[in-house]
Amino acid sequence: MLTLYYAPGTIALASHIALEEAGAEYTAMRLNFAEQDQKKPDYLAINPKARVPSLVTERGILTETPAILIYICQTYPAAALAPLDDPFELARLQSFNSYLCSTVHVAHAHLRRGTRWADDPAAIENMKSMVPKNVAECFHLMEDEMFAGPFVMGEHCTVADFYLFTIARWLEGDNVDIATLPKIQAHRQRMAERPSVVKVLAEQLA
Repeated sequence: MLTLYYAPGTIALASHIALEEAGAEYTAMRLNFAEQDQKKPDYLAINPKARVPSLVTERGILTETPAILIYICQTYPAAALAPLDDPFELARLQSFNSYLCSTVHVAHAHLRRGTRWADDPAAIENMKSMVPKNVAECFHLMEDEMFAGPFVMGEHCTVADFYLFTIARWLEGDNVDIATLPKIQAHRQRMAERPSVVKVLAEQLA
């Protein structure tokens, strides 16, 4: 049995959807960030980074979304959530997920997590002011150059779609007009209608 630790509104949504889509047997454990659950000793023993997601497996604990997503793909190959038999296509999927992790998510985090990079109030405010521009540029690059359609990799839904969907849900909060991103907008709507997504969102938002 797998155990996923998550908090509503976080990137952990992608891993939660992937587990559901894969048909995995798992338990989802909610953390309350408002009460600083992620910094309490019990959770720090699971993930000393004090972040989500964390996935507890029989062999140990995994953190970081790209790692958890590829683990789910390889553990449940019948779900066909990644092109596991094609090294180039699998690397292309990993490239997309790495971009979401290392660039897009970081650009978003400057809005509310500026203290990770600076302690000067003026610098933090400057980072915040750059978020709409930086996030929009990331999404336009994905829309124009990286998104095959109708899903990220083409005709088949993969874990990259759960990851993109999760971050695309933050666009309005980042003051980015999703109407300027018609492919991403259509993708977000398409993903929101998948049974796995509907089920997980209902659980996380309850």
